Amino acid sequence: MRSAILQLEESKIREVANAGIGREDVLPFWFGESDEVTPDFIREAAIESLRKGETFYAHNLGLPELRAAVAAYTSRLHRRVDANRIAVTSGGVNALMLAIQALVDAGDEVVAVTPVWPNLTAQPVILGAALRRVSLKPRDGAWQLDMQELLAAITPTTRLLIVNAPNNPTGWTLTRDGQAQILAHCRKTGTWILADEVYERLYFEETPNGCAPSFLDVASSDDRVVVAHSFSKSFLMTGWRLGWLVMPPDMTHAMGKLIEFNTSCASVFTQRAAQVAMERTDEVTPRIVAHLKTCRDTLVPLLQAVPGVELQAAKGGMYAFFKLGGTREADSLDLAKRLVREAGIGLAPGNAFAPEAQGWLRWCFASKNIARLEEGVARLQRWLTTGSRA
Repeated sequence: MRSAILQLEESKIREVANAGIGREDVLPFWFGESDEVTPDFIREAAIESLRKGETFYAHNLGLPELRAAVAAYTSRLHRRVDANRIAVTSGGVNALMLAIQALVDAGDEVVAVTPVWPNLTAQPVILGAALRRVSLKPRDGAWQLDMQELLAAITPTTRLLIVNAPNNPTGWTLTRDGQAQILAHCRKTGTWILADEVYERLYFEETPNGCAPSFLDVASSDDRVVVAHSFSKSFLMTGWRLGWLVMPPDMTHAMGKLIEFNTSCASVFTQRAAQVAMERTDEVTPRIVAHLKTCRDTLVPLLQAVPGVELQAAKGGMYAFFKLGGTREADSLDLAKRLVREAGIGLAPGNAFAPEAQGWLRWCFASKNIARLEEGVARLQRWLTTGSRA
């Protein structure tokens, strides 16, 4: 096998989950998903599609009806986007991998803003790219970007910039001005931007369009900007494995060819469900965002009251990213495993997202039952006091 594959680090999040998954005595907050099922009417659309016998191949780029629905949805939130810029993908992960495969050759330089979901830094490495990290810096529990450091790292030799905002795990979000600065710089250097904006609707600040700032608000259709999205977070569809890309129109045909050699197409019945989700988004997403805000505003003050915790409420996403002082474990992975064994809490280790996040933990607060969050903090406090969950 290729050395790049053999040397890939296993997911530290999975490593923690594997230690506790299926155990009824553990409260799981490790994965980035809600414990609420997909709404009935979305599931029924998939069932109806299956009843009709829609079990065959579809167009590489997705059903025309879904592409049109995605384009209309995107245009309501941002500048106008035509369906000829949309590709439907088999999950947000697939969307990101397709974009990187389309843009990066072995040996190319890729800059990524970190800490970040580990797939985004692993994917360029899998393709043989040279990865350079520019780290956010924590200040009083909030992670911030040094814009000048980032711009200095992006040179004419930089093929691709990868940026995830709102950010998983930190909740950091780019401002509109920040996006404009990055875009202007990348235009000068000829650098492509891959913007992972899957959390754009999970945003808790007041904005005219009800979502976080997007590169689609500042970029022209022919800019070297590709935006990746997913149905997972804003529509409670993590297990459906469906996402999409927005790209320059002259890139779309080639993307269809690339999809053919990856997954061929997304399944028709999942696309039918996604089309209904798009058309009835006002019945789904605002409720999800309101509930997540309640979850955040419940969990964060409780954690901040725990002695030794360093944390600020995130503006977007579904995570509390915090540093836990007063423990003898310096390694986040070891600490997360201890919390599973001894406290009955499942959290993601910070060093899964970047070496510079060593000592931090990610808590997914997307919980249907708010009491689960309160019980989780109570278990953490008992563990810190007594060393056990009792």
